[in-house]
Amino acid sequence: MTLVQPQGDGERIVSWHRSPSKPDFIPPPGAIDAHCHVFGPEAQFPFSAKAKYLPADAGPDMLFALRDRLGFSRNVVVQASCHGTDNAATLNAITQSNGLARGVAVVDPAISAYDLDALHDGGMRGVRFNFLKRLVDDAPKDAFLDLAGRLPKGWHVVVYFEADILDELRPFLASIPVPMVIDHMGRPDVTCGPDGPDMRAFRTLLDSRSDIYFKATCPDRLDPGGPPWDAFANAVAPLVADYPGRTLWGTDWPHPNMQDAIPDDGALVGMIPRIAPDVASQRRLLVDVPASLYFDR
Repeated sequence: MTLVQPQGDGERIVSWHRSPSKPDFIPPPGAIDAHCHVFGPEAQFPFSAKAKYLPADAGPDMLFALRDRLGFSRNVVVQASCHGTDNAATLNAITQSNGLARGVAVVDPAISAYDLDALHDGGMRGVRFNFLKRLVDDAPKDAFLDLAGRLPKGWHVVVYFEADILDELRPFLASIPVPMVIDHMGRPDVTCGPDGPDMRAFRTLLDSRSDIYFKATCPDRLDPGGPPWDAFANAVAPLVADYPGRTLWGTDWPHPNMQDAIPDDGALVGMIPRIAPDVASQRRLLVDVPASLYFDR
């Protein structure tokens, strides 16, 4: 199957697989792809003037075609940095999903309570704080903390950072007054195995609070060995096993900035039984935990 193709790519970046394979693993009913994005369509939802990358269109029609091909039921659409703090493209995807998607917003920390409520009504259930300097110009910790204290009831904070700044972030993370979800486990070096320094440091963060969740995602980003991403499976499976009920999974489609190593989404789904080998753990990973954060509140 070939998914809907973007029109008029021109100089825009294409970072997603044109014909992802059909995975052998069948997700459980109600399974949620808890980390994905949409790009545009640009003609309707222009990219931010501050965007660090300019992708071709990858809109809701493509996302939901992929969802169906991979055997998933629902999505959590995370606002892509190329759209800045204008969440219109993400809100549009949620609207187009007919109740099968929720979202994570990126906002100006000075956003009003009225506008936060409007985002909630549009299907947002969290806000993302991005600390990757190559993607954002600044990350004002004090303003982020103020915002975290004003979020609508039931929301959480998603935090994206790399392993080398975890120690610097610990006081900030400890001060966040709502549950947290850590994107891609804070990007640890998985080649050092489950007991490597980055994994040990991440475990100390998880042990510091019982309301920190994490996404066991992106072997394509984290494992330089490439498919079948054995280093990722070896490092991450023990983490998933040791923190049951605190793990989510997602494709990361359309894989921002991965144009030089585009992953096959079907192969990514094949990682699920390697990090969650039994039916109960797969249901927690794909249904119970993401539903509790995004659909059941």
